[in-house]
This record gives sequence, structure tokens and C-alpha cells, in this order.
Amino acid sequence: MPPAEASAIVPPALVGPSDVAYPAGATGEALVMLELEVDVAGAVAGARVVEGGEPFAGAALEAARGFRFSPATRSGTPLRARIRFAITFRPPPADESDELDGPGARGTGGGVGAPPGPRRAPAPPAAPAEVRVRAQRSPPGASGMSRAEVRQLPGAFGDPFRAIEMLPGVTPIASGVPYFFVRGAPPGNIGYFLDGVRVPYLYHVGLGPSVVHPGLIERVDLYSGGYPARYGRFAGGVVAGETAPPRPELHGEANLRLFDAGALVEAPFAGGRGAALVGGRYSYTAAAISLLAPEVELDYRDYQARASYELGPRDRLTLFAFGAYDLVAERENGVRKILFGAEFYRADLRYDHRFGEATNLRTAVTLGFDQTRIPDRRNAQDRSAAARVELTHPVDQGLLLRAGADVAVDDYSIDFVGYTAPFDEDARRLREQLPPRTDLALGARADLVWRPRPGVELVPGLRADLFRSGGAGAVAVDPRVAATLAISPRARVVHTLGLAHQPPSFVAPVPALSVGGLRGGLQRTAQASAGVDLDLPADLSATATAFKSVFFNMTDALGTGDRSVDDSALAAPARSLGSAYGLELFVRRRLTSRLGGFATYTLSRSLRAVGREKFPSSFDRTHVLNLALAYDLGRRWRAGGRFVVYTGFPRFENDAPGGPPPGPGGLAFRPLDPPRQPAFYRLDLRLEKRWQVTQTRWWSIVVEVLNTTLNKEIIENEPIGPVTIPSVGFEAGF
Repeated sequence: MPPAEASAIVPPALVGPSDVAYPAGATGEALVMLELEVDVAGAVAGARVVEGGEPFAGAALEAARGFRFSPATRSGTPLRARIRFAITFRPPPADESDELDGPGARGTGGGVGAPPGPRRAPAPPAAPAEVRVRAQRSPPGASGMSRAEVRQLPGAFGDPFRAIEMLPGVTPIASGVPYFFVRGAPPGNIGYFLDGVRVPYLYHVGLGPSVVHPGLIERVDLYSGGYPARYGRFAGGVVAGETAPPRPELHGEANLRLFDAGALVEAPFAGGRGAALVGGRYSYTAAAISLLAPEVELDYRDYQARASYELGPRDRLTLFAFGAYDLVAERENGVRKILFGAEFYRADLRYDHRFGEATNLRTAVTLGFDQTRIPDRRNAQDRSAAARVELTHPVDQGLLLRAGADVAVDDYSIDFVGYTAPFDEDARRLREQLPPRTDLALGARADLVWRPRPGVELVPGLRADLFRSGGAGAVAVDPRVAATLAISPRARVVHTLGLAHQPPSFVAPVPALSVGGLRGGLQRTAQASAGVDLDLPADLSATATAFKSVFFNMTDALGTGDRSVDDSALAAPARSLGSAYGLELFVRRRLTSRLGGFATYTLSRSLRAVGREKFPSSFDRTHVLNLALAYDLGRRWRAGGRFVVYTGFPRFENDAPGGPPPGPGGLAFRPLDPPRQPAFYRLDLRLEKRWQVTQTRWWSIVVEVLNTTLNKEIIENEPIGPVTIPSVGFEAGF
């Protein structure tokens, strides 16, 4: 860089004090060097560890994403920059050991605020400065937890996606079951994304973990409504997971539990210009179950592989492949009968290019294969291909444009293994319900992140989608807007408003099972929320959000209790209207603190209307409460507990054994205020002992139990369970 040009550059400067908590269970001093990418608005757009080991590296990385800077400038023009930033951790003094948290870490910022270029040695740190960093905030309208927090959460088994059911606005179908309603929207209307790639389901069978190794996940956010224009084609909420960026050093982790084992390792190559990662999990549940029930077979496994390479200072090529397999079967007279089998595979090739100082362009192509095996030797399959383009461009200081376009093609088919007679009634009916077809979805979107002044952020957006299926077509135009307004240094008002469309959906996310065509048109949802976000003393934060969602033309067989649906649950259910409204509360103190925890509470009402009848959704719960605490006992012992309680579902007369038969349309009369099933509660516990072998190597033993109270849940007047999952695990990392 010419000297004159370099002299015109002003590097980013840290704005305001914040907190970095000394990691629970850690000892001694440590230095963590980070590489931060600061965007034109002064936010940290990317962060990675250059030097330092766990648990300090994870704590520093999580905290750094909440840093706020004055952006780098060149001749007064804001630009994106990469800087090196050092954080020094010092243990709390002995006389302060009775405080909730140790003193904040001391950080020193260094580096050159120049545009991205070839790798350079870290610049000498500047004079020490006190740095107090708060945890990363979720985007407007979203709630979520980082992996570092989820690891301390009882009942989540260290799995970031497992924490979704504990967030406000989420109504579980049943304890431990990985399907849920979000602000009244049914499971089939909830979209799952990983790095922007659509995936059919998140959890393994048998109350298993998520289908992605937790070591790969950096953060998971739940958009309960009014989500960004980047996400579309789902008329409910969106669960968005983001993987951790490639790291320039060899690292890995492994775990061994009662029901599965997993490992992940990543290594650099080509002098640090590239990084290769491989990970996965395998369940030996089938072997354990066979000891108690030899006729039952339950199995799952997953894999992830990623290779990333810097083609140049501004170009990176990444291939990310992942997949999962699940099976439930039984053996009778030596013959294996598949009750349920599901699998999916994805290969995503992405090319990232940076134009100028801060404009990023990603082009990606994704190939996929989904399959679900259902009883009577029938296999539903979906072969898919998708492509997307994503652009991020700073239009001006405080104004960021995010735009993109994508196309997806799904080829659905069904195999009849063993069926040869064309007049077979089962095969004929199934072909009618799931006809072979090719679906096309083409979309374009754009939104603006406008920060006219500090503390004010407006995000107006628009998404348009074209759908083709079974010879029919439909167009959807979805405007959205989110706004954040700081009314004081510790209080912000957050609003979201949006419209979303979706083709007819299956009752729950299942690979390759999709209601055929566009019969009856698109589902539509109008979503609105308004809330306040507060920073409280003692590192507490709180949000209170009121929401209202209105559903049109829904295919919600679960919520309406539609008895006309065929036993195979593959037919398109009757359309319905619906609404949901309520209040959500979320109070939290980082679970990585010496004493951390959270409380989430959802007060809601979800209604459905079919014809002239209006009644509560079959899965409406008025109250859902989660309370969690995690505490550092000292000497690297850490304990935690979580209490869950929610009210029961509505109890309608035709749900009871021997009750009146359903009327026309499969529905009997349902009152607006029916009696309820009994409430349910459970207690989850977690205990961990950790050993720090070296600065970067550690291992631990974790004992965790979901539903230690052995409570049973009443579903449709029948006791279920107790659903109790014990786990004793060994974990290690380097």
C-alpha cells in the first residue's frame, strides 16, 4: 500500500465499555489474540481465534461478536477492515471469590485498520485499555444462544439446536419430542436452514441429538416471525444455524455417551490458506435396545465434511457436505420390517468474493437427496438442485444493502418395492396422494439495514417468489420490516412486521414427504410483534414481546385435529384459518458466568377456524415456563438444573374414548373454552467435572438427566412415558 494511501486510513476504535467474564472453571492468566472483521457500521461481521486455547478462546470469541467500533475510514469514507485484537484474562482475586462473576478481562486492541489482504504477523498491541464486552445480541425479532452457553444448559446435551424448545414463543408437542409450534404455527410451517441451506429436519429419531455435530455450530437463532428477507417459503418461524468459520490451527473434539459417540477435527493446509474439517456421530442405540427388546431396531448417524481454500486475498472457495440417516424397524420371524426410515444428504459449493473494501458476493450451488421409507415397502424420494446469489454492499455510511436471488428444483417420486400389480389399491391411493412431480421455486429479495444515527436501526425488506408444481403456479410477494430504537443507553424498543407465504405443507418436516402440487393455493401468514429489550444490573438482560399472527388457508392437520386425514397422513388436510397472540418474556444472565441462568415464559392463545366453527388449536398451551441455573462450584466442577412446566392441551369431547363421532369434515363441535389436559412439569439436571491438561487440551465427564422427576405427560387422555433420558458422557478437546 502506498504510504500516502495508508496515512489516510483511520483504524477502527472500540466504542464504549462492556464485560468479558472470566471463564467458569478456568485458572491462571491467558492471552487470546483475535482477528476481527469490522463492517462499515462498526459491527463485528466476523471473528476468529488467531492465538489462545480453551476455555479462554471461546469466551473471547463469543464476547468479541458484541463489540461495537467506530468504523475504519479512508479519507473520511467508512470501510470494512480486519484488525487484530488481544484480550488478556486474569483470574479473580481470592478475596472476590464470593462474587457472582470475576472481574472483566483486560483487552488490548491492535492491528492495522487496512483492507483485507495477505496474512500479516500481528501488529504490536496498543496501550492496555479496560474492555467491558456484553454478549452478542440476536438480530431484531430473533432469539438464540451461542454454543458456549448451550453447553452449560441442562437438558440440551450440549446441542445448540436442542435449545430451541427452551426459547420464548415455542410450544412443545410433548416433552422431549423435537417438534414444536412457534407462535401458533405448526411444525410443517417451520423452516430449518444451515448456512442458508434448507434442510428437512433437525433431530434424530428416538429423542436423539441434532443432525449436525455441535462442534461445527457457532450460533443458532430462532426467528419466531417477521424474519429477514433472506429466508422465505415458510409461513411460520425459521430456525437458522450458522457454522463456525474455518480456523487456522489444528483443533478437534470428541464425545462418548451412553447412546452415541461423535468426533470433529479441523486442520489447516497449504500454509494456512486452506482448512479441512470432518466430523460426525454414530449411535449404538440399536445394540443397547437389542438387549432389552431384540425385536426392535433403532439407529442413527450423521456426517459433516468441509474444505475451504483462499484463492486470493479476496476470494475463497468452500465445499460443505453433510447428511443424516435414521431408522426404526422391528424383526418378526427373522424378517426385518421398516417402520420408519429417513435420510438426507447435501453438498454445497460456495464461492465468496470481496469487491473493493466492503462489498461481498457469494455464489453457491447445492445438490441434495432426501428419502423416507414408510411401512409396506414404500419409499418417498426427493432429488433437488438449488443455486443462490447473495450480495452485501454498503451504499453509504450507516446504510447497508443485502440482496439475493435463488432457485430450487425438487423432483419428487415414490417407489413401490414389491408392488407389481397396477391395480393394487394401496399403491393407487398413494400415487394419488403423492404424485410424481417436479416443483420449481424462484425468488428474489432485498433489504436495507439503515442506521441513521446511533441506537436506531431500520430494516425494510421485500421478497418475491414464484412457485410451479403439478402444472399450477402461484406468486408470493412478502414485505417485511424490523426496527430497533434505543430509548436510553440500556433500553431499546424492537418491532417486526411481515407477510410470508408457503406451499401446502406436510404435518411435520419429513424428508421427501410433501403435499402434492398447489391444490388450494398458498398458505399465508401476517406476523407482527412489538417489544422492549433491557440491559439490567448484574449483567442481566431482559426482553418482553407482544405478538400477533394471523394464518390464512392453512394446511394444519395437527392444529385442527382433522379426522378426515387418511391413516397414512399423506392426504392434504382441509384448509383452515387461524390466529395466535400472546406475550413472551426472556430474562437471562450468560450461562458461561460463574452464576448464570435464564427464565423464559410464554403466555399465548392459538385459535383455528373451519367453516363456522372456531376453537383452540389442538396443541394450544396457555402457559409455557422454563427456568435454568448453572453454577461454578469451584475446582472445575459445574452444576446446573432446569425446570420446565406447561399447561395441558384442550380436551374435546370427541377426543375421549367412546366420545361422539366426528361430524362433517372430520370435526365434531369444539367449544371456544374447553377443559384442559393436566399440566406437565419436569426437572433436568447436569453435573460436569473438567480437567485442563494444557492450555489447549482438556477433557471432562458430564452427567445429565432429562426428566429426573420421572413425570408422565397426558396426551389425549392417555399417560405417556415417563420420557426420561439419562446420559453419562466423556468429552475431550484440543
